[in-house]
Amino acid sequence: MMKEDNRNLLLAIVLSVVVLLGWQFFYAKPQIDKQQEIARQNQQAQSQQVPAASGSTPAPSTPGQPAGSAAPGTAATQGFGTREQALAASQRVRIDTPKIVGSLSLTGARIDDVSLKAYRETVDPNSANIVLLSPAGGPSAYYSDFGWVAAPGSNVALPNATTVWSADGPVLTPAKPVTLSWDNGQGLVFKRIISVDNNAMFTIRDEVENRGSAAVTLFPYGQVVRQGKPATLGYYVLHEGLVGNLGEQGLQEYTYDKLDKEPLLSPGTTGKSWKDAVGGFVGITDKYWAAAVIPDQNRKYEGRYSAVQTGTGHTYQADFLGESLVIAPGATASSDARLFAGAKEVAAIDGYEKNLGIKRFELLIDWGWFYFITKPLFFVLDWIYKHTGNFGVAILLVTVLLKILFFPLANKSYASMAKMKALQPEMVAIRERYADDKMKQQQALMELYKTQKINPIAGCWPVLLQIPVFFALYKILFITIEMRHAPFFGWIHDLAAPDPTNLFNLFGLLPFTPPAMLHLGLWPIIMGITMFIQMKMNPEPPDPVQKMMFTWMPVFFTFLLGSFPAGLVIYWSWNNLLSVLQQGYIMRKHGVKIELFDNLKGMFGKKPAEATAAAEPKPANTNKK
Repeated sequence: MMKEDNRNLLLAIVLSVVVLLGWQFFYAKPQIDKQQEIARQNQQAQSQQVPAASGSTPAPSTPGQPAGSAAPGTAATQGFGTREQALAASQRVRIDTPKIVGSLSLTGARIDDVSLKAYRETVDPNSANIVLLSPAGGPSAYYSDFGWVAAPGSNVALPNATTVWSADGPVLTPAKPVTLSWDNGQGLVFKRIISVDNNAMFTIRDEVENRGSAAVTLFPYGQVVRQGKPATLGYYVLHEGLVGNLGEQGLQEYTYDKLDKEPLLSPGTTGKSWKDAVGGFVGITDKYWAAAVIPDQNRKYEGRYSAVQTGTGHTYQADFLGESLVIAPGATASSDARLFAGAKEVAAIDGYEKNLGIKRFELLIDWGWFYFITKPLFFVLDWIYKHTGNFGVAILLVTVLLKILFFPLANKSYASMAKMKALQPEMVAIRERYADDKMKQQQALMELYKTQKINPIAGCWPVLLQIPVFFALYKILFITIEMRHAPFFGWIHDLAAPDPTNLFNLFGLLPFTPPAMLHLGLWPIIMGITMFIQMKMNPEPPDPVQKMMFTWMPVFFTFLLGSFPAGLVIYWSWNNLLSVLQQGYIMRKHGVKIELFDNLKGMFGKKPAEATAAAEPKPANTNKK
């Protein structure tokens, strides 16, 4: 039986090694390379040439109209060679706030040029600023516009993508809104008042004055359009694509690939729509930034995600179509909406939800299923960061707070483990006495636990408690822009990225890059050492296979965490060190011997007497029946 157990355990170890190394080689490092490549592509896409064969880009569809039609708000756009050429093709109103800079086009009245002042492509302070929105016709077109849709069968001339508006000023700032105007020559005068706050929220007020002799029925709309399928990271824990909270329909997340597979909304257009929604938003999100249109929170609207697929590319769109407005002769009607186009900073997003009443706007950030752990933990980290100025220090202090919070439970767990160590000789005797009768063996052990008031699974609690905290911290490091490019001390310039050093090129002294499976930075090594010390504090198991497993487990985890965010590895290392101190204190308190130094001596020299005696074969039990 013991040989069979050892064989199964050895097989489990081998499979674990294969899984860990395979994960490193086929997933972890390729994902890191992919993320770096995406950053390079995003940086180059703004200036690279559009292939000559592309001709024109597929046209987006106005809410309520077939894709690619000549309805208001749509037009096929001729391709330009560069982003700069596309920007120069129309007159513009400059946009300037403390957080964003860019312009809006007077042709089509589109907000299609937004860059983020505070964020750059890499940790290099001289690298290019993040470009979020870009004009149609140029590479990586991504923009937002608002307007009106006429009632079916109506021949009303409405502003569209080719309409040239007039502006009352050359620049849009938080202190100076801009008013755009256009007369359709048929009795309707359109005005669009655009204002922007100190961050990245635009407020759009569309007004229509009816100077004609007949009533007109119009539907307000807003949309975010992205031409071309962007490169995504493809992580299961991160949503990239179309996102929105549509009233009672709740959170709706669609990846680009998922949207492509939806049923047809119209010829050539797949997608999904939700009618009679009240409150919320629709938009398109990347990992750290997003563009979202927000309808009037008190009126019904139809929300829609759509994908136009042609031979030259894809166009993805998130839009809303509001309720009809009847404008009598001599009357004026208006519609209010908003556009968010910026970085998904937690304080800003939550502030908009609270101050502007945007229903569940916080869901623009992908907090995940463990929202109830992840977001509170972020708030604690952020609060400490504001007092220390370093997110790495905040991680260390939060770990201490968690240790204090769970100390009573951990104390009971370690105390129970200490008692089990003290009863080890009796447990060994029971196993030998009932070696051929597993049921009686378990009954005798349970009776021993009951008599000594020991919980045999109590030792699992410290590990079980660490798992949700570990996952929540991983999520925070991965999705929150506050952690992006956040430095620690020394060589860690980005807590959200893996430790850049590597043991196998002597931490940069040798001029070569080791293969993916050998990426092993200094912090993962520190983590492995602390884990090794923690495991060596306990008596080594007498079985050689189990002993080998516990000896090599820190090595496996060291390589496994080599590709994890440095902030997570720092947390685990610090948590291990605190656990060693806590466990040592409790073991001394209960009079249990700390085996650390004896185990280390046993590895590098002669075994201690106790270990030698334990390893010697015992005489067979002649009383067995």
